[in-house]
Amino acid sequence: MTVALTRSEHDLLGDRDVPVGAYWGVHTLRATENFPITGTPISAYPHLIDALAAVKEAAALANEELGLLEPRKAAAIV
Repeated sequence: MTVALTRSEHDLLGDRDVPVGAYWGVHTLRATENFPITGTPISAYPHLIDALAAVKEAAALANEELGLLEPRKAAAIV
């Protein structure tokens, strides 16, 4: 018996196999196939990733302070 390395996902265009450990689904799979912008992965830009994370953190804290985001959810993001 072999272990599946993919999971099957379905959208309006049909079924596709997505890597079993992927945090993304069929829509992201199709987007990466249909729009290969540079071929350079985002991991090549660690400062950009840090900046995006800082923006998400600031947004979560601001929305929590305004009462628009539950403290439990804000803590999960931060």
